[in-house]
Amino acid sequence: MMLDAQKGEEQKAKLTHELNTTGIRLNKIKPNIRVKTTKTGGIHFNSAQKLTKIDSQMVSLIMQQYKIHNAHVTFYGDYDVDDLIDTIEGNRKYVKCIYVYNKIDTISLEEVEGMMMDPLNCCISVHFELGIDILLDKIWDQLALVRVYTKRKGGPPDFSDPLILTEGRHGLTIKGAILQIHKDLLKEFAYAYVWGRSCKFSPQKCGVSQVLCDEDVIQIVKKSSN
Repeated sequence: MMLDAQKGEEQKAKLTHELNTTGIRLNKIKPNIRVKTTKTGGIHFNSAQKLTKIDSQMVSLIMQQYKIHNAHVTFYGDYDVDDLIDTIEGNRKYVKCIYVYNKIDTISLEEVEGMMMDPLNCCISVHFELGIDILLDKIWDQLALVRVYTKRKGGPPDFSDPLILTEGRHGLTIKGAILQIHKDLLKEFAYAYVWGRSCKFSPQKCGVSQVLCDEDVIQIVKKSSN
């Protein structure tokens, strides 16, 4: 979210409200609430921990408003009314967001330092090209991307063209890396040598389930290889 450093908080509140009304939740984890409808029995409510923001009477009232008269409702956290409504609606999107305050050359250093206390904030100046590298690092961290470099037997790692792994695609494993190269390679896979932070030893012989870290190097060994 791009904001003007001089009036960023006002802009942030307005944009957050507008997104919220359309079902987009910024920097919020999806509530772990289970609503299972049944044919009979009324509303049965359970919670895995002590609740401080809602009670069983309020849960029943909300369920009636949505014309749900028979269901098992279970809270696995200390959630509120809005969280229950979001769960019932079922169409909310939970999105990570970095708040980028541009034009920091127009405010004081103290104000910049105050903004940067929040890890979700990033202060930049497009005009003076300040803070761009920090913004790129924050984007990378928020997306939880992992760069994996490949290596041929007897050759150096190829640092020019990394494989980019994400949690939401094929996973942060050797299997995910192989599927990005070619799915048929998985049938021929025997094991892989891995160099990097994911291993206790460098290299380490690993299987497809090995979880990789950023900037690991892998060498894939096929079943027919010696």
